[in-house]
Amino acid sequence: MAIIATIMNTVTGRPVQKMSFNRMPKPWASFTLETGELVQAERIDVGKPAPGKFAAPVDVWITLKPKEEG
Repeated sequence: MAIIATIMNTVTGRPVQKMSFNRMPKPWASFTLETGELVQAERIDVGKPAPGKFAAPVDVWITLKPKEEG
């Protein structure tokens, strides 16, 4: 069963995208976003499932690199 995680930005606290993992990601895991940027997970948060539900919400916190101007 795949894990659906919300990728969160540590700077803004806003979600970046949703991503599917084959198993629970590790805090040091590296993966590529839809934008093509390679990022590394800094923190993994697993929440409580909603009443009557089995799946728990998973948040993977990352820091995006600042975009270079010019």
